[in-house]
Amino acid sequence: MYNCAVVCIITGGVQSEREDKVSLELNEEILQSMEVGMAFRDYNGRISSLDFHKTSNFLVTASDDESIRLYDISNATCLKTINSKKYGVDLVCFTSHPTTVIYSSKNGWDESLRLLSLHDNKYLRYFKGHHDRVVSLSLCSRNDHFISGSLDRTVLLWDQRADKCQGLLRVQGRPATAYDDQGLVFAIAFGGYIRMFDVRNYEKGPFEIFSVGGDMSDANAVKFSNDGRLMLLTTMDGHIHVLDSFRGTLLNTFNVKPVSSTSTLEASFSPEGSYVISGSGDGSVFAWSVRSGKEAASWMSSETEPPVIKWAPGSLMFVTGSSELSFWIPDLSKLATYVGRK
Repeated sequence: MYNCAVVCIITGGVQSEREDKVSLELNEEILQSMEVGMAFRDYNGRISSLDFHKTSNFLVTASDDESIRLYDISNATCLKTINSKKYGVDLVCFTSHPTTVIYSSKNGWDESLRLLSLHDNKYLRYFKGHHDRVVSLSLCSRNDHFISGSLDRTVLLWDQRADKCQGLLRVQGRPATAYDDQGLVFAIAFGGYIRMFDVRNYEKGPFEIFSVGGDMSDANAVKFSNDGRLMLLTTMDGHIHVLDSFRGTLLNTFNVKPVSSTSTLEASFSPEGSYVISGSGDGSVFAWSVRSGKEAASWMSSETEPPVIKWAPGSLMFVTGSSELSFWIPDLSKLATYVGRK
């Protein structure tokens, strides 16, 4: 169950006693009612990445206007803007600390990853190792480790406390990487397959290799559901594959418009893993039921590139980033289950 108080705050309205007590469980009706409750249109470039902190109300974005912005999602306010004019910024992820991030730069690859304190705008560490653009970044939620994948066809394993990588894996294509929520396994996707590695024995190679049905187009993003039972993989040809993460069984493939080589197709599981939301090469957003495999909702757009997209942890809200940052929430007036309450 998800408390609807978050929805009431995001809309900027006054929270009534009645609204505060409403709780809703995510279903197709709620998905179809979702619309933009708040948007930030003050970006001077496309948003290239966004991330939620797992245990706080913070959201961070990276943009082509070379800015990193920190938001408080409990009241939809921008707390801080930090410019990275010298290095540029592409991907950004929170560490365990709510005001510390790791981000990849666009200018110069030797020190392309940086640990940054948003609190005082200080670099805490530079991570040297990649020789081309970093296209995938995943932090382990259980410790200070993270992994990065680059167009230099390497995946590097890092410890935030050291500036040199702790491990190197070579790949044959553009890699997408992800840790599972337990921090015991990580996945690397490229060339039509997802390779599963044990964190403690990654040097021995993958312990499982899962096929995604012959889709050989470039991997864009790979993710685990919160409970670790499911995985998704997006590819440049506009396919979102959903697999059983234990057996490797391909459960569903959802299709959207292909994306260009300069864009990234991103998708996200809802918190309980019942739905997948995704951008599309034509800028639209779609949602599907994992169980039925059917489209549950869609939202058209005037954009021409896929938005970055993530579901907020434990909340009835997802966020998209394109030329603007949008918070999507249910419109309670459209819900019969809410309108009929006394």
